[in-house]
Amino acid sequence: MPIKPLTAAAALVFVLLASGPLQAKSLPASPATGSTPAGRFDSPLLVQLPVLDPATALARSVVPDAASMLAPAQPLADAAADEQDAATAAASADITDLRKSLIAMAMKLRDTRYVRGGRDPSTGFDCSGFVRYVFAHAVGMQLPHNSASQFLAGLKVNRADMQPGDLVFFRTHGKRHISHVGIYISNGRFIHSPASGKSVEISSLNEGYWAKRFAGAKRPEAMAQVAAKG
Repeated sequence: MPIKPLTAAAALVFVLLASGPLQAKSLPASPATGSTPAGRFDSPLLVQLPVLDPATALARSVVPDAASMLAPAQPLADAAADEQDAATAAASADITDLRKSLIAMAMKLRDTRYVRGGRDPSTGFDCSGFVRYVFAHAVGMQLPHNSASQFLAGLKVNRADMQPGDLVFFRTHGKRHISHVGIYISNGRFIHSPASGKSVEISSLNEGYWAKRFAGAKRPEAMAQVAAKG
């Protein structure tokens, strides 16, 4: 294939690149006209052109590395983790406050006398009425009306995992039916309204009478939902 001759413009660019920066020089005037040639190379425009140096231009360019491109993702991940930690801490604080409120209310009702079917401190409590009153007035939770229904409505809790505010149940009238309930405090202690002739008091799960009749612990479903978020 024949090689095409360079055009005049291409030849000029090649000369400029090869020879480096142009220098302004005085050229002799034309003998015929007394003026300098029209194609002189000391034109101010040409003198001010910068030298094209591809290697220098490439050396000065900045290519971002992979680490810098991925850097913004880390703060976002940290922010998401912080939000999750904050939510978990808030849920944990909620269940702790809820348990404290339950125990505080129950302790205020100590020495309230036992009355069969009682639902109010002004008249007295039976066991389920006492538990129901505490939950309703301390944390606004409505529980079923009797101990057997409260047992069925709760979520099972292992004895080793019991927390303040969980319910403890007993079979005091035979081995088949749930007939008594109290509110767990801590260290094996619970508060309840035990029987006629007595009042709201604290007892121990390790006491012979209650140890033999202990049927298990349950956590009211609403409390379990709050605890699960923590």
